[in-house]
Amino acid sequence: MLINCAAYREGHKVADLAPEELGAYLDQPDTFVWVALRDSDAAELESYRRLFNLHSLAVEDASHGHQRPKVEEYGDDLFVVMHLIDWVGGELQLGEVMVFVGRNHVLSVRKGSKLHFLGVRERCEREPELLRQGPSFVLYALMDAVVDRYFPIVDLLESELEEIEQSIFTSGAARDNIQRLYALKRRLMLLRRAVAPMLEMLSKLHGGRTPPICARSEDYFRDVADHLARIHGAIESVRETIGTAIQANLSMVAIEDSDVTKRLAAWAGIFAAATAFAGIWGMNFEGMPELKWQWGYPAALGLITTVCVGLWYRFKRAGWL
Repeated sequence: MLINCAAYREGHKVADLAPEELGAYLDQPDTFVWVALRDSDAAELESYRRLFNLHSLAVEDASHGHQRPKVEEYGDDLFVVMHLIDWVGGELQLGEVMVFVGRNHVLSVRKGSKLHFLGVRERCEREPELLRQGPSFVLYALMDAVVDRYFPIVDLLESELEEIEQSIFTSGAARDNIQRLYALKRRLMLLRRAVAPMLEMLSKLHGGRTPPICARSEDYFRDVADHLARIHGAIESVRETIGTAIQANLSMVAIEDSDVTKRLAAWAGIFAAATAFAGIWGMNFEGMPELKWQWGYPAALGLITTVCVGLWYRFKRAGWL
């Protein structure tokens, strides 16, 4: 589905266009067109493939979706895939944006995400001196918007981790904490799978041999790479902390299990002493001296009670009860 379509000349918007009007602007000097699509099917992409002379393999990837973040060169054109991540109801929702960049065109295709780039277009139009760089600056602006949307996600994950850490040493919360930590780790890995490949692909757009179309915007792509490196570092820090927190929770589970074992062992020891005395006096041999004594029964109960209370006191002081 077409979201918007416009032509730009020397950094300024010339006109909003209908798809059938695009061809008239493609051969004009210092002019490029910027088309934004959402959830497009193969038939719609095929029409733009013919119009912009896009590579069929890139169009096939855009049609199917579910691509790894990457940048591929097809002659003088670029095909870029980025992951869009949105926080929806406490879960991360994954989408994609695929960008075709050529000398006279930018075609962005958004799939599986409600995030939009209207603010990116407005930003570019407010900076005509930068937009004069052409399609490469549009690609930078789209990348910068995608990366900037990762920062709030990292902040939310860090906040959730801090909340879990505060309850690590709360008695009885270990099982719930482990479940929350593994759910957090799963969300973090989803974000990491978007960030790590993108950091790798950005290295192809600045420094060393870069695509000719990006030559005028290397500094801007370097800035995006710097932001992405900060995000990647934060992800790795959270990942290590999650591992430590999981180990701490497992230790707390072991300690709680040990405490339960100690309590059971202490009570078993107390009842074992009482059972031993009862077993001895319950044998009913004629020669047992206490059987004929008037105070034998109360004395036996008193002795058993005294021994049990003494054991309970010792176990209590030892921290077993």
